[in-house]
Amino acid sequence: MSEPDAPPPVLEWRDVTRDFGEVRAVDAVSLAIAKGQYVALVGASGSGKSTLLKTVNRLIIPGEGEVLLAGEDVAGLPPAILRRRIGYVFQQIGLFPHMSVAENIGIGPRLSGERLGAERTRELLELVELDPAMAKRMPDALSGGQRQRVGVARALANDPELLLMDEPFGALDPITRDALGERVRALHDRLGLTSVMVTHDMAEALLLADRVVVMDAGRIVADEMPAALLAGEGGDIAQALVAVPRAQARQLAELSGRA
Repeated sequence: MSEPDAPPPVLEWRDVTRDFGEVRAVDAVSLAIAKGQYVALVGASGSGKSTLLKTVNRLIIPGEGEVLLAGEDVAGLPPAILRRRIGYVFQQIGLFPHMSVAENIGIGPRLSGERLGAERTRELLELVELDPAMAKRMPDALSGGQRQRVGVARALANDPELLLMDEPFGALDPITRDALGERVRALHDRLGLTSVMVTHDMAEALLLADRVVVMDAGRIVADEMPAALLAGEGGDIAQALVAVPRAQARQLAELSGRA
């Protein structure tokens, strides 16, 4: 829990549980994320990480427990207001095919009764390193990496206090994935965001996040800084995930030595 005089965490789960039939996807999770942190939720498929993330913007409603945004229970916030305060980036991108890039970026403000001006659209495109001339293009004229950059710009359009990302780079080729991951991390630092990223890729988590939370069977089994995980902390499940990029790095070093 927070100190009495300290500001509340930007995001907090308190004893959150969610069942799907006989399956307990999230099991009494409590976790607090402070302003400015970049947190990676990591785990194997079915560990509960995406379900936990989706309780924040009420795409999934917990069976038990509370989710707090800056100290306010999200269950009591109107969905439009809640989602205005949260930027959301997900793997499927989800651009509307019948809308231009500019219209897609402006959909959040539009749903709140506002219009995103051309100058703000230009600024957002430049933030994600896209040519502002792309504002008039349709999504089917863009590459996968360009579409995902538009998705990031859309998530930032409302100046959110919290950025949620659910496997945001998973559908991209390795070069585009690395470049966009680095760009999002740079934007996190530049804009003073608080960010939570779901990924199954421990290497991505170690390279981008400053805090890594490992889930297994709906529970948090490790909560460490990347350096601590690389030093062997976090327990067996976390170390099994760390072992994959560690082994890959060793194999690449061996190949280089034989060249």
